[in-house]
Amino acid sequence: MEQEYENLHDELNDLKEELEHFQQEKERVRAIIGKIGGVPKFRTKLINAIFITVIAISVLLSIVGGEKLRILMIEVATITLSAKIIYLIHCQMRINHFEFWILSSLEWRLTELMRHVRRLRKD
Repeated sequence: MEQEYENLHDELNDLKEELEHFQQEKERVRAIIGKIGGVPKFRTKLINAIFITVIAISVLLSIVGGEKLRILMIEVATITLSAKIIYLIHCQMRINHFEFWILSSLEWRLTELMRHVRRLRKD
């Protein structure tokens, strides 16, 4: 009876250690996500403001300006929007790469845990 109690106590301690390790990993991953784009940085806000400003100015100038200026401003707005779409695709690719890295890491750890469980069952 006492042996079972000690085993149960040991398992409980192991689970507590695993939970603490999981919490540390969770905080580490949260910090990494924050670094790669979880929260908009000043640079991102500045780029967005520049895109919005260029598009707003080109639309206003196309309305106020003559026929030649209108076509030029429409082209500027189109090029600006294209650049913004390319930038968004680039950001999405970075996020996809990070997600792939996380999923690969989880798969590796899960496989490692399964090997450990199999070894424990054999013993």
